[in-house]
Amino acid sequence: MTFREIRATFLDFFKTRGHQIVRSSSLIPRDDPSLLFTNAGMVQFKGLYLGTETRSYSRAATSQKCVRAGGKHNDLENVGYTGRHHTFFEMLGNFSFGDYFKVEAIHWAWELLTQVYGLPADKLWASVYKDDDEAFDIWEKQIGMPAERIVRLGEKDNFWAMGDTGPCGPCSEVLIDQGPGVGCGRPDCSPHCDCDRHLEIWNLVFTQFDRSPDGTLTPLPRPNIDTGMGLERISAVVQGVTSNYDTDLFKDLIRGIENIAEKNYSEHAKQDVSFRVISDHARATAFLIGDGVLPSNEGRGYVLRRIIRRAIRFGQVLGIKEMFLHRVAGHVIDLMGEDYPDLVTSRSFIEGIVLNEEKRFADTLHFGMKLLMDNVNDVKDRKGEIIPGSVAFKLYDTYGLSLDIVQDVAREENLKVDLAGYDEAMNRQRTLSQESWKGSGEEEIPEVYQRLSSQGLTSAFVGYETLVSDSKVVAVLKGGKEVRSAGAGEEVEVVLDQTPFYGEAGGQVGDKGWLIGDGVRMQVINTVKLKEAFIVHRGVVEHGTFSTGARVEARVNEEERRATALNHTATHLLHAALREILGPHVKQAGSLVSSQRFRFDFSHFAQVDPETLKEVERHVNRTIRENLPLITSVLPREEAMKTGAMAIFEERYGESVRLVKVGDGVSLELCGGTHTHRTGDVGLFKIVSESAVGANVRRIEALTGKAALEYVQNQELEFKEASALLKTSPERLRERIDKLLKEQRQKEREIETLKSRLLSARSEDLLAGVKEIKGAKVLVREVQADSPKDLRDFADRIKENFNSGIIVLGASKDNKAMLLCMVTKDLVTRFKAGEIISRLSEMLGGKGGGRPDMAQGGGSRPELLGQALASVGEIISK
Repeated sequence: MTFREIRATFLDFFKTRGHQIVRSSSLIPRDDPSLLFTNAGMVQFKGLYLGTETRSYSRAATSQKCVRAGGKHNDLENVGYTGRHHTFFEMLGNFSFGDYFKVEAIHWAWELLTQVYGLPADKLWASVYKDDDEAFDIWEKQIGMPAERIVRLGEKDNFWAMGDTGPCGPCSEVLIDQGPGVGCGRPDCSPHCDCDRHLEIWNLVFTQFDRSPDGTLTPLPRPNIDTGMGLERISAVVQGVTSNYDTDLFKDLIRGIENIAEKNYSEHAKQDVSFRVISDHARATAFLIGDGVLPSNEGRGYVLRRIIRRAIRFGQVLGIKEMFLHRVAGHVIDLMGEDYPDLVTSRSFIEGIVLNEEKRFADTLHFGMKLLMDNVNDVKDRKGEIIPGSVAFKLYDTYGLSLDIVQDVAREENLKVDLAGYDEAMNRQRTLSQESWKGSGEEEIPEVYQRLSSQGLTSAFVGYETLVSDSKVVAVLKGGKEVRSAGAGEEVEVVLDQTPFYGEAGGQVGDKGWLIGDGVRMQVINTVKLKEAFIVHRGVVEHGTFSTGARVEARVNEEERRATALNHTATHLLHAALREILGPHVKQAGSLVSSQRFRFDFSHFAQVDPETLKEVERHVNRTIRENLPLITSVLPREEAMKTGAMAIFEERYGESVRLVKVGDGVSLELCGGTHTHRTGDVGLFKIVSESAVGANVRRIEALTGKAALEYVQNQELEFKEASALLKTSPERLRERIDKLLKEQRQKEREIETLKSRLLSARSEDLLAGVKEIKGAKVLVREVQADSPKDLRDFADRIKENFNSGIIVLGASKDNKAMLLCMVTKDLVTRFKAGEIISRLSEMLGGKGGGRPDMAQGGGSRPELLGQALASVGEIISK
């Protein structure tokens, strides 16, 4: 069976047993700010386990994209050195939310593995939690597994918990004996051994308890099932190989790397590590970028950057000189695009990001190696034998040089690496890393709203059709707590049964307006959307008392909503124009749409030049003038994705999605925001700025409608006023400015020439005051200078006629004293300019220093300058 058949067989097996097949969620966990990446199949169902969410089904099955690299679950350092560790993998899982339990879960697992996948029953083992007699009995008495192949393990291995408190329960793992030829080779090898002979292939978690803070386990009224089986691992078992990298999930990728490196896999064990690292990391890279993670220096982007750089470094180990990882990522898309069409539509984007990161790292890698050799030479100069662990870690963490490369260089130079110091620095970084990604930019939903949501409270959004609705108050909150009523002047949050107010989502700000009832009025300052269809109105009660159960008229501020709609429609037109002009690699990477203006972040690898920006602006305005219709429709998500519609990274889409179409093929996007009816409603589009947000991400800020017109008019007014100030017409303003700048540059050159002549004349006069101290000519003078640069120029002029000696100059300006000392080369062994200036600066209440031949300084007490200069002879004499 191919990996694709193995995955489909799993999903079909559980579909025929009443399970809803649920699409894989993003690798970015939207509803769990405690996680860096989605690392298990149950992540998207966490709300169901906690009782804060309800869905239409109680059984589900998925093939979930997962990444374990960074944070608590981190397999990055093991990848390449074993045949079963990965940064990216797919987890097959079946789930029950208060429906079936242990009997069904164990029976179905056994049936699928033995009768469908055809694994030999006599090679399968099971582990259970040490106190779980129920699971032991099911395996022994119902499945018929011999008791000697059922292993009881402790809490570390076979008890799962979501946290220190909350849902938890025992596990049962299915293992397969791969035979004595795999693993440690000891005759007493068993599932207790850490080798690969008894391979864990499926973990069944029985979530049946609620753990209290004191450790008490209370049975849950509706226990749950959560199972996980790695597609890569079960594919290796079914296909009869002992390494995941020998399955059809990796063979084509490794073959592609062989062609690039012109070397063969399975020839040298050390070389094979590089093949495994590159193939695994290319998969993680393609899928992470496809889900909207971009290389950066923090959070998820930092982990992605480490993955990319580790792959590039191992490419160098294989002797690959050219940029190659983007090509391997392309092979990943070729292989997995049939299963994940988003990869195909994002191909140019993914390959472009990877190639750009490869180019950036080329210089970094070169600099890292130079820094390593500088440190090696420093250790040798000090007659040392050990490269500090902190240096090795910095080279790894900042420049991507792995520890083994540092050790290789150390061996060549007869040095060693402080491994203990390296480990200490690594552990410190891990701790900081885990702290830094908590939150990950996602706002955690307050507990009170999770409780209200679990009670079934929702807000139907009717704002696409109307800006006014008759609504019922279903909840009032004050200070984060639910109350029955709130009076005038109090800040409150209100939930209605239905509302025309758009809750902040997808980059569009929340609506403002009013809630008006019998003797009561509340000004809505902002509206936010929490979870699906849960809209909260935040504002102040202006008069009267707001009470749960009351009827109110919900009225949106029409002017602000319509202005916001203009800007939101303009983001779609801008997105389409950028993809048309810059290329298909452009993808929206964030936005903020308000009534005043909007900003649009997009993937691109360089600054957009002014001429191209003008072309983009013309393109958008041309589409506006065509007055094309905007057509919206609601479709099942899978059907909508087949239309080729653009899906935005930060959005979380439900099973039904809203499709916004502009004209015939101009733009097609999944979008829940509010829009105009026709492009002509936008009126005018004006770009006001373009800038960098981060690596590979640019930002355009723009205006539409009335705001754009006012901006253009203000620009025109300033243009006319500037023309009047310069006594010319607007048409000849640039010509006039060019002329004035030319005249200014000419006058600046004349001033410099005059200053130079003056300095030359004064320097010749100053030479008359030269004294001889300890056999050296010494010139000390207080002069007029506006800056340290003027002081240096003065000294340079004197030095032209001063073959051997010491020059000390001082000047005062703006309540500060400036000093400069020059010593000719023939005297630097006897007199140090830096020491002279340091002593003089101390007298003036300041500091100074520099090279033996030239130093500068000064202080905040210019009144003592003459006294300081008078002491130069004494300083030189000593």
